Amino acid sequence: MIPKILNDPMYQLLREGKVKDFNDRRALGDSVDLTNCDFRNVDLRGLDAKGLDLRGSYFRQADLRGVDLSEAQLEGASINGAHISGTYFPQDLSPDEILLSFQHGTRMRYSS
Repeated sequence: MIPKILNDPMYQLLREGKVKDFNDRRALGDSVDLTNCDFRNVDLRGLDAKGLDLRGSYFRQADLRGVDLSEAQLEGASINGAHISGTYFPQDLSPDEILLSFQHGTRMRYSS
């Protein structure tokens, strides 16, 4: 699956670095589908990722520092070369899966 760049206004807020605006609109009930999206080189620090569906998304060189992804869906996502210091990942993602994705760009798989 090739990561996609959407015209969706919520997605565009993230691409433009307007994470606070994204969080605020989401808190007001705006919904967004972020599956298979391209977040290459996007600064996502401060993102409220609780409940986000990020399956299949591509985070190469994205800035995820301090983002709590523990309640996000990341099946099939790739974090090659992303900035992940202080990032929380879902418990079902093994450290090996995270490391392989970070170093080699593999798609992350949840352990069963």
